[in-house]
Amino acid sequence: MNRRSLFVLPALAAPAAPAARAQAAWPERPVRMIVPFPGGSTPDTAARVLAPHFQEVFAQPFVVENRAGAGGNIGTDVVAKATDGHTLGISINGPLATAPALFPNLPYNPERDIAPISLLVRTGQVLVVHPSLPVNNLEQFVAHLRAHPGRVSYGSVGPGSGGHLAMVDLLARTDTQAEHIPYRGFPQATVDLVAGRIQAMVVIASGILPQLREGQARAVAVTSATRLAQLPQVPTLTELGLAGADSYAWIGLIGPATMPAERVARLSAEAQRALANPSARERLENAGFQISASTPEAFRSFIAAEAQRWGGLIRRNNIQPDQ
Repeated sequence: MNRRSLFVLPALAAPAAPAARAQAAWPERPVRMIVPFPGGSTPDTAARVLAPHFQEVFAQPFVVENRAGAGGNIGTDVVAKATDGHTLGISINGPLATAPALFPNLPYNPERDIAPISLLVRTGQVLVVHPSLPVNNLEQFVAHLRAHPGRVSYGSVGPGSGGHLAMVDLLARTDTQAEHIPYRGFPQATVDLVAGRIQAMVVIASGILPQLREGQARAVAVTSATRLAQLPQVPTLTELGLAGADSYAWIGLIGPATMPAERVARLSAEAQRALANPSARERLENAGFQISASTPEAFRSFIAAEAQRWGGLIRRNNIQPDQ
């Protein structure tokens, strides 16, 4: 009986080899990279930096597909529900961290339905004001808000967006008030800031640098823990006495939760390799971002921390999507 088992064992082991080969062959066809924002957006730029590297190492096309709408929720939902085994996504703060607190009927659950693969890039934002506002620093800005409660207006790309929440956080920390004016995108908000129809905004550096250089807007502070390379003269909120007020706009690589763990790990490693390429790094840094590639585990923890912090702020301030 023992002798027969010696011949049976190799036969039992044989089927594992084709299965391993099939798994190693992924992807078997082109891979979609869903970007839930329009072409030319910063998430789109990040996707197009990654795609050529993935295509080279995996020997299949990686096709960027823009599925914009609902602040990124529509495209992120496509990734969450993908069952073809050949769909990835690029997403940001909102759909991954703050949407559950903003949208009670969100069609996906980021914690349950999304596999975090790697944080890709992040950047601090800039608190800017119209030059007509008689302030040159954060102390003067806060004093002006206190002297004119609710009469200063600030723009954002929508309720619950990174810029909106950073300003809500600042107002709460300084016990001040201002009027929120939501826009459909940074270009429209920037036009109104330059025209003086709004007086302030928190925006990513790349979205306001030309206006700062032309004197059409004035930078008061940055929200990152350290000063931005593009604005080395502008102090951080922490430097100005608001410890813990750091905040970032960020972009990450995701897949559906059904993605095998070994594939997640491989994609994470390759994303880190892609972003280590000098030309890729230069392209993203020129767009105002800091390379922040991470492991899947670190990215999952990062999303959870962001959801706890900003979700709590949304609930405490009863922020609604249609505000």
